[in-house]
Amino acid sequence: MNRLGQETSPYLLQHADNPVDWYPWGPEALGKAQQENKPILLSIGYSACHWCHVMAHESFEDPATAEMMNLYYVNIKVDREERPDLDAIYMQAVQAMTNHGGWPMTVFLTPDGLPFYGGTYFPPEPRHGMPAFQQVLHTIADTYYNQPEEIQKNIGQMRDFLQQTFSATGAGTLSQDILAAGFHALSRNYDNTNGGFGQAPKFPQPMNLEFLLHAWHNLGDDAALRIVEVTLQKMARGGMYDQLGGGFHRYSVDARWLVPHFEKMLYDNAQLARVYLHAYQATGKSFYRRIVEETLDYVLREMTHPAGGFYSTQDADSEGEEGKFFLWTPAETNDLLGAEDGELFNAYYDITAQGNFEGSAILNVPRDRDVVAHMQGVPEEGLQQVIDRSRQALFYAREQRVKPGRDEKILASWNGLMLAALAEAGAALQEPAYLLAARKNAEFVLTEMLQHGRLMRTWKDGQARITGYLEDYAGYADGLLSLYEATGELRWFTAARQLMDTVLELFSDTQQGGFYDTSTEHEQLVTRPKDLFDNATPAGSSLAVTALLRLGAFTGDDHYIQPAAEALSSIAEFLQKYPTGFGVALTAVDFYLNWPKEIAIIGTPGEASTQALQAVVFGMYLPNRIIATAGPQQLPAVAAAIPLLAERQRLSGKATAYVCVHFACQIPVTEPEMLKQQLQDSRKA
Repeated sequence: MNRLGQETSPYLLQHADNPVDWYPWGPEALGKAQQENKPILLSIGYSACHWCHVMAHESFEDPATAEMMNLYYVNIKVDREERPDLDAIYMQAVQAMTNHGGWPMTVFLTPDGLPFYGGTYFPPEPRHGMPAFQQVLHTIADTYYNQPEEIQKNIGQMRDFLQQTFSATGAGTLSQDILAAGFHALSRNYDNTNGGFGQAPKFPQPMNLEFLLHAWHNLGDDAALRIVEVTLQKMARGGMYDQLGGGFHRYSVDARWLVPHFEKMLYDNAQLARVYLHAYQATGKSFYRRIVEETLDYVLREMTHPAGGFYSTQDADSEGEEGKFFLWTPAETNDLLGAEDGELFNAYYDITAQGNFEGSAILNVPRDRDVVAHMQGVPEEGLQQVIDRSRQALFYAREQRVKPGRDEKILASWNGLMLAALAEAGAALQEPAYLLAARKNAEFVLTEMLQHGRLMRTWKDGQARITGYLEDYAGYADGLLSLYEATGELRWFTAARQLMDTVLELFSDTQQGGFYDTSTEHEQLVTRPKDLFDNATPAGSSLAVTALLRLGAFTGDDHYIQPAAEALSSIAEFLQKYPTGFGVALTAVDFYLNWPKEIAIIGTPGEASTQALQAVVFGMYLPNRIIATAGPQQLPAVAAAIPLLAERQRLSGKATAYVCVHFACQIPVTEPEMLKQQLQDSRKA
């Protein structure tokens, strides 16, 4: 084994027996490069990345290629999910040099970490206009050792580019115009035929869908809701959704959501479960509730550590083939179901002899149930019964197959996203299992991943490692606030507040406003990253603003509200120019400009009258709201932390709800219907 054998990242461990003399990123590798004046070959990927596996097999397992790498370079392998700071910096460099990016990412650095050449996947032989990897290795080494002036020219330009990129500001004034511009930009980019935005490859973009739900709620524009609904329905009926086991694959390679890249990511399923939940609250349609439940059940079944943490990813490949675990043929389904049920099931899920993916079929639902029932000459109810029992039979049969690999590291920020989804769903759907899983996750993270007041980025095999990033602190704090709202347990609010106090202390940009991705305690890199745009996960700065505004609404403390407002103002120009990259920031602007409803419920937890009021609040789609709950006995202690609850009391001994804005409240109510009416009236106002 090389040095990666001492790591905990499954991605790094996959390369531990390569003939390449890999190092993890750290002082040993960087010191060796400086001492020997060798360039660094930095390879960044992640465990569920299909082309990362391909390049590893073609090049990193090849002795001749490894010999060249070991001779000319100090070779460093990085898991992008462990080190988003390195990934952000060097991805910016690669995109600037090549006009595209992706993983595996291959970057050549000077001994002090400055990039001077890069790319993504390189094949073992020249093809499709790409040079062979060995050609690249030879050319870069020759240039580095024999033409150092060329290297110096490149790194000077790249140093200036990176510093400008991560220090860019777009200061401006926050206004409703920003929200309108965001809505119109997304509307223009909407695919009227297939839902979603743009063409192939097509990503789910849950952050932008959340913003559109906000726009619908605030503006009453049904066009925004229509975009969301069509997109959610098309995705959940396509092959991007696992029709048997629940949960979403990463993205669709086509515009129709049919053929996915088959990996499943925790962060996608967390965000999508949440937006489907909000669609259910907004419309009451049971279809959305089913997708929420199937997705969360998948996570609890497949992606949860016994101690409560959530795993990161499932691979696309099994038995060396992409998607093999998820594919079917008519012969397989007929053998399991019998000819009669098999014919109906195949007709509904588009399983044909020719297939829709390399001769096999990805299950998808191209036609409505009533249409299929008519085509097959059976009652619709009978078809549904066949579908239900057949799905169960195929799922159990599929469980006997070799499953895709799983990356079992636990990341704080991604766990925060799933914590929020489970907490909200547990309260809205009145599902105790989701709340239990959310509590267990919070107990795990705050026990295992919080060390001396500092949150760690990753945990695996009993080891918490790497100082947390902004997205870890802010993302997990936001999840804890949702857990507090769902349970009324003050400890989760207190923990969230402590995390955000640390953010203000260690991550703030005191010069230009906003927040850096790394803390003042982090190692010094070639630049201090400040990534403002949402990618597949929300930008850390947007998560921080969201959590701070929620804390400010609970406490009325300008200590939280002011830095959040300054952070949003510092990117106001970007929000107007590039709204599609700022879904979370736009929802935060909406929260700030259209101050949230503050809902205080005074009632004994678990008591019927308390639960009835909570069911009203959680059953409605109220995007800009906070919920604080306390029992009469706990009220003095809780009110000290959450002033929204101060000087509240029950009426006639019954649980009582107060609907407020900026702590100015309507008449307190004890009846669920009266509370519902107040909340509906406040929306119209």
